[in-house]
This record gives sequence, structure tokens and C-alpha cells, in this order.
Amino acid sequence: MANRSVFASTRGRLSPKADATTAHGTPAYSYAAPHALAQMAVTGSFGGAYYAKPEMQLDRVLSLAGAVEPAFLARTAIHARRVGRMKDMPAVLLAVLASRDPALFRAVFGRVVANGRMLRTFVQILRSGRTGRKSLGSAPKAMVAGWLTSASDRALLEAAIGTSPSLKDVIRMVHPKPDSREREALFAWILGRPCEAARLPQAVRDWIAFQEAGPQAWTGPLPEVPFQMLTQAPLTQAQWAGIARNGSWQMLRQGLNMLLRHGAFEDPETVAAVAARLSDPERIEAAGALPYQLLAAIGHVDPRMPGEIVEALHLAMDHAVRRAPALEGAVVVCPDVSASMLGSVTGVRKGATSAMRHVDLAGLVAAAILRRNPRAEVLPFARALRPIRLEPRDTVASNARRLAEIAGGGTDCSAPLRALNARGARPDLVVMISDNQSWIDAAHAGRGTATMTEWLALRARHPSAKLVCIDIAPYGTTQAAEVEGVLNVGGFSDAVFDQIGRFARGEMHPDRWMAEIEAIAL
Repeated sequence: MANRSVFASTRGRLSPKADATTAHGTPAYSYAAPHALAQMAVTGSFGGAYYAKPEMQLDRVLSLAGAVEPAFLARTAIHARRVGRMKDMPAVLLAVLASRDPALFRAVFGRVVANGRMLRTFVQILRSGRTGRKSLGSAPKAMVAGWLTSASDRALLEAAIGTSPSLKDVIRMVHPKPDSREREALFAWILGRPCEAARLPQAVRDWIAFQEAGPQAWTGPLPEVPFQMLTQAPLTQAQWAGIARNGSWQMLRQGLNMLLRHGAFEDPETVAAVAARLSDPERIEAAGALPYQLLAAIGHVDPRMPGEIVEALHLAMDHAVRRAPALEGAVVVCPDVSASMLGSVTGVRKGATSAMRHVDLAGLVAAAILRRNPRAEVLPFARALRPIRLEPRDTVASNARRLAEIAGGGTDCSAPLRALNARGARPDLVVMISDNQSWIDAAHAGRGTATMTEWLALRARHPSAKLVCIDIAPYGTTQAAEVEGVLNVGGFSDAVFDQIGRFARGEMHPDRWMAEIEAIAL
């Protein structure tokens, strides 16, 4: 017998050497600082994650933000807000930028702070002192004041909903100079000061009259103010129905159960009107609806909800996942259903913990790809493969739910690749959705990771095969090094569908995800 130490198999010998570890201390690959910042910017939420406390996430983001050029920091803030659809993270990056490069901060402020909620979040973060200062400073103060004077009346009314800080607090901090007597009156009303009532916006005047008359005595149309203001009053069933018929797409998605509880759907015409709004492609587009938002709505809808409305949510989901690509060749989708994927995507935060979990997102991506590619193979994994039969014709939400129901156990990211290698499969594209915290396969990692070892073995058999790793958790490492044929992308917006499609068609180089961020004009 030949000497095994000399003639050992070369399987995995060429794997790039692992240069990082997972939360379990097992081999992993690190991202370069710009990629690491971008990945955290589209997955981090500063809540308690399965493997990371909020303080750990913030410390890492601040460290990475200080390690990249201000221009890339600015571009990442824009990307996280516009493409990743994130909320707190872009505000943190913008707050850091305010200290590092005030001129660049001014240039991108309006592209990150697009609404009142973001404005209040930015002020809260800046005044916390965690990003380098406790006072607003001249540049941030000027930009906040400018937003207040230029925002529409409706935007200010929406911004006035919420606290810590309230819009009243923000106005008192920056002392905006109103550019008209109408805006002066509105600022005074928000602050609770005497004002010229005749110069207030019509919606505010109607709201004042509505409050004075009382909801039960009010006979006219409801004031056109944010619905949160209306729901503070004891409305009649007919008034709740009016809110439902006139509600925005996002308000309806979020408030269906509340409307049901107050009898809004006792009227068949209201049910039909709401169902039509929810399933209207133009309204879905205008609302920027994300598939995971619809998955949450479908998963938590009251069992008593009228069937027309539930069906409308499923139709909206079909439209929202239209960006899932139709792919050529053999496709394998590998959703991670291990225990660490059971954590909330927003982390655990009192009063703000999302019911949407990482495993739900992984199942959603897998189900959406299967819907567009009925011949795709789905290989869920935890500490080993979790075989399950999914029907492509089932709704996306149903298949995503079935995948989430089998979640639990340790993590072996190499399991699906090892199974493919064992049977000599030749997939053209493998899509893995995971938090990348693999540890069951550590003993087989060699110099790299077991995932990389198995992938290189598969690619040796099928050189044109491609691997897309979608990282949906803010841990900062991957199981697949970025070599030819491997793409690491982060986030859980529908933008990942475009990236999968372009990479599969050869239109996107593995480093293209970063190139897209770097191409953002400042």
C-alpha cells in the first residue's frame, strides 16, 4: 500500500485557507472591510441576534465604518436604504459620516433621510453619543432644519407620530426658520402653541373640527390625516370601514387584523375594495412591497379574515416575487433550516421584535425560485439534509411555511453539496441561503471550510457550475470564499433575485455586488 501521507487525495487541498471563525470557533472566511460593512448594512438591525448581542453589532459596524473611505461609507448608507430597504442601519452610517466628512454628509443626507421616521431615528442615534458626538453639530442641524422646512404638510403629520424623540423635540432642537406663514402655523400647532388656525393645512383644520365634534357626531368624510391619528379616537364601524377603503397599501397590509376587530369588513363592498387595493400591481409597485412583508402578513392574518382579502395577499405575493429569475439548466436551492435560523430578522427588541425569522426568509427565497423554476431541486439542511417534497404550484407562502416547520438542530452548510457530490450531480447553479454559522462539519474542513472543499470537488466535475451564497444574518463571515464561480451577497430585499439571475447568466462577476455599491453617484 502506498504511503497515504504522500499520496492522499487532493480533494479540498486547493481550498483557500480559512482566515476567520464562526461563533462556534469553526473555520470560516472573512470579508474585506468594505464587503463586511455592506453585508452588515443590509442584514443588521441592532436587536439581539442568535449569536450577536446588539452592542456587538453596533461595535462592529462602527469599527468597519471607520475602516472604509468616507465615499464608500456614504454609498453604503444609500445602498442600505434604497436597495436593502433598511431603517436603523442607514441612519447609523449617516451619523458616522457626519463626523468624518461633513461635506459628503450634506450631499447624501436627502437620499438617506427620505421620511420623518428616518429623520427622528437619525437625530436619536446622533444624540446618543455612540457615533462620536452627542450634540447635532452645525451640519446635521442645518440638514434637519432644511428637511423640516421643505417637507410636505403630509410628511410632517406622519413625522409627528412617534416619540424618542418626538417631532416636537426635533423642532425644538434645531429651531427651523419657516419660509411661509402657513409653515409657521403648522410648526406652532405641532409644538402646542397658539397659531393662526386659518393658515393651517386643510387636513389639520378638519382634524381639529373632528376632535371638537367627537367621532360619534361627525357626519362628514374622515379628515385626511395619517390613520394612526384617527385610530386614537372611538370611531364608529362605518368610520373604520372608511379608513379601510381609503387606506394606503402598506397601511392595509399592516392593519388588516385591526380593521377586522373593529368591524370594517362587515360591509361586503369594503371587503371587495380592500382586496382590489391589496392585489393591484400598480399599488404594490408604488408601495415598494417586499416579499417578506407579505409573508408576514399572510402568516399572521386572523383566521376570521374574509377569503377575498387572504386571496388578495397571495396574489400580491405572486407579484412581489416576480423578480425571482427564470433560470436555465439544473438549479438546486439550499435553505438553511437549523436552529440558529429561528431568530428574528430584527433581533430581539422590546416592542419591536419582528415575527419574521431568518428561516422564513430562507424558505421564502427557496419557494420563490421554485415557483419560477418548477424543475429546481430544494435541499433544506440543518445538521444534515432535511428531505421534503414541495409542490411548485403551491403558493409561495405555503411552501415557505412548510420549510420553516422543519427547522431546528445544528448547522452543516456543506451537507447539500456533499449529497450532490455523492451522487455525481452536475447542477449549473446552487443557491444557498444561510447565516453561515456552520459547525457540524468542522472536522472535515481541512485548511479551508468543508463547504469550500465540497464545492471545489463539485466544480472539478462540472467547471461551469456557479454558487450563490445569500447571507441573511449580521455575523460577518462566509463558508464559501469568493473565487471564480462563487458570489456572496447579503440582505433580504427582493434585489437578491436580480443578482442571482444576472450572475447565473454570466452578466455579473463575483465582485459585482460590491461594484454596484461603488458605482453609486455621490
